[in-house]
Amino acid sequence: MLTVILFALLILFLVLTVPLAISVAFASTIALLAFNIDGFVAIQRIVTGLDTYSLMAIPLFMIAGKIMEKGGISQRLVDLATSLVGSITGGYAIIAVLASMFFSAISGSAPATVVAIGAIMVPAMVRAGYDKRFSIALIAASGTTGVIIPPSIPFITYGVTAGVSIGELFIAGVLPGLLMGISLIIYSYVISKIKGYRGGERSSLSSFFTNLRRSLWGLLMPLIILGGIYGGLFTPTESGAVACVYGLIIAMFVYKSLKLSDLKQTFNEAGLLSAMVLFIISTANLMNWIMTTEQVPERVSTMAGGFTGSSVMFLLVVAMMFLLLGTFLELNASIILLVPILLPILDQYDVNLLHFGVIMVVNLSIGLLTPPLGVNLFVAKSLGDVSFNQIVVSVMPFLTVLLMNLVLLILLPRISTILIG
Repeated sequence: MLTVILFALLILFLVLTVPLAISVAFASTIALLAFNIDGFVAIQRIVTGLDTYSLMAIPLFMIAGKIMEKGGISQRLVDLATSLVGSITGGYAIIAVLASMFFSAISGSAPATVVAIGAIMVPAMVRAGYDKRFSIALIAASGTTGVIIPPSIPFITYGVTAGVSIGELFIAGVLPGLLMGISLIIYSYVISKIKGYRGGERSSLSSFFTNLRRSLWGLLMPLIILGGIYGGLFTPTESGAVACVYGLIIAMFVYKSLKLSDLKQTFNEAGLLSAMVLFIISTANLMNWIMTTEQVPERVSTMAGGFTGSSVMFLLVVAMMFLLLGTFLELNASIILLVPILLPILDQYDVNLLHFGVIMVVNLSIGLLTPPLGVNLFVAKSLGDVSFNQIVVSVMPFLTVLLMNLVLLILLPRISTILIG
């Protein structure tokens, strides 16, 4: 009965457009008080929800991403991608995807990737004759790689919630992220061929090496992070601190594009983003405690025991559920609310938790492109004078490409786990 009241209140608050974290906190607290449970429990569970060392990685990577974003790395990455593929058919579209993949490996944030790369590429693509709606939709879709290619905030959230190695999750996300990016490049090339979107002038070899040199320090960041974690030099949380220090040194003393006066705004923006994510995580912990106390995971597991399909069929059904939830639930909140419920069932079907983590994050990242929540859609809308409905229609083909990637990842688990051994 407690769980019924909890979910009824949560749905009511969400319908009233109350922010998700506040909806979860209010619904959980009211449900507890309705059953004469001390309200202090709510405060205790919200606080303990953040009492995990690994969660420190979230604000650290947020700061590192903001530092590199403000440090002018996005323009350098675009220049490098231009010197690589700028002259071929659909060159600007391919540049947009490549630059997004490069930047996502530094920022770990999908909306940040859309803003940083989109602000440069959308005007350039429109000037080159590309359709504005196609350009904006491509940037929004490319931004989804920001939560797959490491470092990734959702992978940190999943790792903490499921008790899985964050370092191994980072490694597991490399190939799926590259697969998504390559798929978008192939689709962009085909569309460009059909619509006659040409590339720019051919770059010289010296131009390529110049742009590589200018962007090399930024590109080294993900290699340092993954190499340090995989080599046992530091933990994922410590790698966030390393990324912050490295980013500051590069942005302030190598690129010299970040001034001391810019740090206040940079830290403020990173702090706000971190607070939003951590607030959701802390309130979701309270809701998880209620569901665990009410034995919701065990009941769901028992019900799933009657499902006689294979693990692949089970994952396809779960994928459809994630796609639905992704239309109105924030990515990190979905992970924290659903993983504790699904863990006993995953054990029944002998599903690899690393593989499932990749599937879940890829699945929910597609929710960044689906209305009504679709964060990437709203961010991309600010890049040009295009209506929200036009962006939704234009992003559908890209959504189909990403869904094909999702099915492939479900059918071929080794794509996620082959680099781990």
